[in-house]
Amino acid sequence: MMKRYLLLSALCFSGAVLAQTYPSKPIKFIVPFTAGSVTDIVARTVGDAMGKSMGQPIVIENKLGAGGTIAAAQVARSEPDGYTLLVHSSGHALNPALYPNPGYDTLKDLTGITTLAAVPNVLVVNPAKGWKTQADLVAAAKAKPGTFNYASAGVGSATHMNAEIFRMQTGIDALHVPYKGTPDAMSNVIGGSNDWFFAPLASALPLIKDGKLQALSVSTKARAATLPLVPTSVEAGVPGSDYTLWVGMIAPSATPPAVIKKLHDEALKALASPEIKERLAKLGADPFPMSPEAFNAYIKTEMDTAARIAKAANLKAQ
Repeated sequence: MMKRYLLLSALCFSGAVLAQTYPSKPIKFIVPFTAGSVTDIVARTVGDAMGKSMGQPIVIENKLGAGGTIAAAQVARSEPDGYTLLVHSSGHALNPALYPNPGYDTLKDLTGITTLAAVPNVLVVNPAKGWKTQADLVAAAKAKPGTFNYASAGVGSATHMNAEIFRMQTGIDALHVPYKGTPDAMSNVIGGSNDWFFAPLASALPLIKDGKLQALSVSTKARAATLPLVPTSVEAGVPGSDYTLWVGMIAPSATPPAVIKKLHDEALKALASPEIKERLAKLGADPFPMSPEAFNAYIKTEMDTAARIAKAANLKAQ
């Protein structure tokens, strides 16, 4: 008993010492998606402000593959010192249902620091398709079952989850086409090879404004402030189809609590700044801060919901 007490005391002391000097070198954000994806944009936006405040640069490393599990496994296995962190999307909660052996345990090996932003997905199509409303798309797909396809930013991504919820609620029979990230998916919708995509609004908004993409609905319960005339998917006639994409910051589970608190507090400071609020608002995103405890509980709830949907839709890693 005494040995255990001494060991715990030593660990607490070393964690406290680390927190006092933290950070003393650059911090790395591992992002599971491509540059230009909403997760990447939020990571860079918030990371830039955090780095300036803490006096150390935050470096973004885009680690693609397997729905984000490769990036998550890298962080789970990294030194728990606060210098290698994961910035992931809500696809993080779907991955356990799709990848039985990802090389880490989502709840045991990783711990939440805070959610950063909530972002609507927007249902987009090529304007040349001629679909002016969500109902037009649904009617066209139902008229030719099995001949339509939809893009995602990868198997297990939040865009995949959103599309599957929509497909299940509409009863559409269509093929899923995953890409390495949002930019590739949007490019192929613009090019006409894919029929639709639930794109993160932060990434799709400039292309919508330029007329390269047609917005049919947004995925959230309320309309997006940056697209006030575009209805929600529920308003447009598909009950139960709402979905919110979140982006959050995650650390190895053994990271000292004092370091977690430092990162949490710095992230919230960044999210509260008028400059970051304005930058996120222009992307159609809203600050979405949580305490580490609330974020971990939220991840568990999201995992349970995702597991039910994955089972109902027979989703599997491709």
